[in-house]
Parts: sequence; C-alpha cells; structure tokens
Amino acid sequence: MADQQKEPAGPDLASGVALSDFKNDMLLGHVGDQDVLLVRIKDEVFAIDAHCSHYHGPLADGLVVGDTIRCPWHHACFSLRSGEAMRAPALSALAIWKVERQGDTLSVRTRQDHTQPARRPPPGAPRRIVIVGGGAAGFAAAEMLRREGFGGELALVSDDAAAPVDRPNLSKDYLAGSAPEDWVPLRPDSFYADEKIDLRLSTPVTAIDGKARQIVLGDGASLPYDRLLLATGAEPVRLQIPGADQPHVHTLRTLADSAAIIAAAKAARRAVVIGASFIGLEVAASLRAREIEVHVVAPEQRPMERVLGPEMGDFVRSLHEEHGVIFHLADTVVAIDGKRAMLKSGGTLEADLVVVGVGVRPRLALAERSGLALDRGVLVNPDLETSVPGIFAAGDIARWPDPHSGQNIRVEHWVVAERQGQAAARNMLGYGKAFDAVPFFWSQHYDVPINYVGHADEFDEIAVDGDIKGRDCLLRYKLKGRVLAVSSIYRDLASLQAELAMEQGRSP
Repeated sequence: MADQQKEPAGPDLASGVALSDFKNDMLLGHVGDQDVLLVRIKDEVFAIDAHCSHYHGPLADGLVVGDTIRCPWHHACFSLRSGEAMRAPALSALAIWKVERQGDTLSVRTRQDHTQPARRPPPGAPRRIVIVGGGAAGFAAAEMLRREGFGGELALVSDDAAAPVDRPNLSKDYLAGSAPEDWVPLRPDSFYADEKIDLRLSTPVTAIDGKARQIVLGDGASLPYDRLLLATGAEPVRLQIPGADQPHVHTLRTLADSAAIIAAAKAARRAVVIGASFIGLEVAASLRAREIEVHVVAPEQRPMERVLGPEMGDFVRSLHEEHGVIFHLADTVVAIDGKRAMLKSGGTLEADLVVVGVGVRPRLALAERSGLALDRGVLVNPDLETSVPGIFAAGDIARWPDPHSGQNIRVEHWVVAERQGQAAARNMLGYGKAFDAVPFFWSQHYDVPINYVGHADEFDEIAVDGDIKGRDCLLRYKLKGRVLAVSSIYRDLASLQAELAMEQGRSP
C-alpha cells in the first residue's frame, strides 16, 4: 500500500486556474492540503479526489472512459459525476468538488462528500438473500446489494473465523510487516450492523435444500432464502508427503494463516517456500523483507512461465535473486523430516519455516452435494446463475461463458471475484445483465508490480514491447494471431487501454 502524498500537488485550485493549463484534459491540483483532480470532458469540467480509495493510486495517471475515471494501479473505476466506486477493487466512493467557472477561469473550493442516491430494486426483487462465503465475491455482493437499495433480509455466512479481509494483503504488505492489521478488514465490524447484514462467522453450511429454498448449517439450523449466492472460494492444495502436517509447515489463505506465518517468522532464520506460484513468490518477497533466508523449490524450469512466458519468468527469477532468494527449480520436496526438507534431487534444505504455495482448488463439495451442474467449477450462465434457478455462483468456483475468449473459463483472482460478486448481486435483484468484465489481476514483487489483463490458457506467440529487464514493458499473448491477454510492468496506462480495447471487442 502506498503512503499518502505529503505535499499538495499542482496549483492551488481555490485561487483559480485557466482552461489553457489543462494537459490531456486532466489537471492535478490541490485545495488546502487535499489533492484534487480536474477532468474536462467536452464542455464539462469535473473535480474529484485525486487518489483511488483502494490503495491510493494516482488517478491523474489513469484513463477517462465516458464520465468515469479508471485507476492505473488496479483498474478500479469511479463516476466523475458522483464519486461512486463503479467497480472493484475499490469499494468506497470518492468525494467530488464543486467547480466554479468564470469565463476561462476555474476555481474549486467546496468538497461534496459522496451520498449514495436512493435506489429501489426492480419489481419482483426477492425478500431474503443468503450468501455463502465471506471472501471477495461474497463481501462484494453483500455490499452491492445494500448499495442497490435492497432492503430485505441479507445473511452472509462464512466458515472463516474472521470477517471479510483484503486477502491480497495477506501475502504482500501485511505479511512483509509494512501494513498493520487494522488495514486488513474490508470494513469495520460496525459496517455489518449498520447495513443490517447478518454476518455469521465460523458457520459451515452442510446442505442446500433447493425445494424448500433453505440452507442447512453445521449445527442443524436452517436459513431460508429467495435467492442464494454460492461464493465458497478455494482452498490451498496441501502436500501429501511425510512431514507436511508439522506445526512449522504452513499454507496461506486466511488472516489466521498469515498471522501464523508472521508469528513463526519472528524466530525463523531460514524458510523454504514450496512452489513458485504468484502466492509463493509474494510470500518469498515478504519473508525477505523480514530478513529471513528464503529458498524456493518448484518443479518448473522457470517461475510463472505457464502464465507469463519464458522471458517474464526469467525476469521474475532474477528479480528475486537480486533480493537474495535462492531457487531450486526442476525439483520437488518429497518429505519434511523435522526441520529438514528432503529434495527429490537428493539434496536437503534446513528450514525453521516452510510455506506451501502449490496452488488452490475450488471448494465444490457443497455445490456437488446440491446437484448443481459442474465442470471443473460450478457452471453458470452469463448472468452467473447456476443450473438451479435462484442459485447463483461467483468467484473462484464459478465457470462462466467469457465473451472475450469465447470459452467457459474459471479464474482464481481477487478482482474477478469481487466484480462477479457485484454482478451477481444486481442479477439476484433482477437486472439480468451478463457478466462481461475482462479478467484482471496484479502481483507485487518487492517494488515491481505486474499487471495482467485478459485470459490466456494457452498461447503460441508473445509480442514484447519495451524492455522486460528494464522494467518497462508490455507483453501481448497471442493464439493464432489473436491477442488473448496482456501483461505489463510500469505500463499502467497501456494496461488500462488494453482492458478497454478488450471490452469493446478490439485487439489491444
């Protein structure tokens, strides 16, 4: 997470600026100690808080689309007219400012905090909605239901002991020690009471009675619904090797998992990370920030090659090696004997702390027991409704018809899950709008962010624009000449433009 800017930016907007001061229809200035961004669209000029409400990204470096602005860091979107957060990962609105105009001179003095306009769901909206799962999709759906004016009964049921948290932070800043725990919850505890969301933690769901339209909880109690959203997420793959069940061997998915690794790291001198996945390498970077010696063991020849390609994989490896990470690639851990990790190659690594990051699998047991149609995930239609009317699915478990790739896909990424939760919320209310967002994720390695737009299960060509080693590049992943996805390092505007092009059916 970035620290807030200490000095106000640009000209004093309260004193007035000229239209000729605009460059590219945006002008960054300040009112008092508050940074404010002016945006000119034809004959209208809007003023909005200058930093994204998600991780404080600089909107002046973003992209204006219609009467909205998109954040360059993680592709959140805000209304320039109202300040509302239009789509994830940002959930909180921004303030807008009153623009006064005299001739060609503009001045800004008055801040107008966002007030949510009164909304009413369409006729025939349900009275009772239950959401199963307290992760990205589940929380985003609950928040959006209230934002859309749903006034009925709303329950958010989670088997986690913690209220919904900012999961990407668990392997990044929070694990590295640069973000306090009070940054991790998506909302304070008071939010759920204020919004009349019945949050039930540590509450497993054992069955869905589709005929009676109710779920059965672990204690035998039932909870009725008119619409149901399954957002059960994914769980880490656990190694089936001797010694994998020892106390110093960890996986990372929940706040409790991250806290346990932090506690273990305080006394650890050497860690072994099993798996060179995004999570595994983010954990490696975070443990290096705590000055722990880190060894990464993975079966592939280079990290993340399957997703990012060989050149980007080599760059990621060299970046981690610059920070002291030691790789053991084309190898696996076959046993953990006390504090020793035994390698297939015959070597041994001493480890006070072991973190397993070899992927996740969707949690499909509840959906399977309930008779929902499955195909390596829960099959949903474009509205995210399952094979059983009235039951929707979103997030890591959902396999949906993606209009951009032309395939049914399932994506295990935070922003996709949040956006699906928001879309499912609207469709449970009856809006019937197909989910058509372009998949997006980001990964952070030390001070280097990697953004990825689109979805490419396979590719036969990678077109590189710029310099990967110089940390200034954009890569296009093609299959039979068609661009399916784009990754980038410090090409934030180009990443946003690629996302927009895919939304509009153009080649990025």
